[in-house]
Amino acid sequence: MTTSVCLSTAYLAPVQYYCKLWSYPKVILETAEHYVKQTYRNRCLIATANGVTVLTVPIEKPDSEKCPTKDIRISSHGRWQHLHWNTFVSAYGLSPFFDYYRDELEPFYTRRFEFLLDFNEALRHLICNWLDIQPKITCTSRYLTSVAADDFRCAIRPKHAENDPAFTPQPYYQVFGHKHGFLPNLSIIDLLFNMGPESVLVLQRSVCDTPELKK
Repeated sequence: MTTSVCLSTAYLAPVQYYCKLWSYPKVILETAEHYVKQTYRNRCLIATANGVTVLTVPIEKPDSEKCPTKDIRISSHGRWQHLHWNTFVSAYGLSPFFDYYRDELEPFYTRRFEFLLDFNEALRHLICNWLDIQPKITCTSRYLTSVAADDFRCAIRPKHAENDPAFTPQPYYQVFGHKHGFLPNLSIIDLLFNMGPESVLVLQRSVCDTPELKK
């Protein structure tokens, strides 16, 4: 294992993604790839009373099928921000730490962001601050067919995720756990709203082969 990891951008990424941010001191963020649909790049998974729910950030249809991720714009149509925030309130309003984080998170659902990458990165920066993990982030200026890093650009995805022997989801308290059982690898906000400052301990326990990189 190297000291660097290569990741795609992600909207409120899953626990697996944040395990990488915790494990590696250096992160290469892929921004020049051709945008890939139906991935964590513009969607997240959370737990609601009905089970796993997908929240999607709507994007404007690119002029080209080979539009770089960094140029993907968020659609200004519809009330998706209102929908996402109300879903968070409904799903996590009674969780132990929702009120602890809500004042810093809510402005992201009233402020207008033009580009998906900027929105995702602003959220990632906030969440890394909450978790007290600060990897060095370097954005690509061109697509890298190969990288001198552990490459998870396509491995962390909602469906057909590749086997990751360095990640084993560790159970933690979930609001609807009594109804659905433990739902693994949801968005990092599921972990934060339920576990608060102890979330980083869950990340540590979820990394099976913890690299001696920065801890």
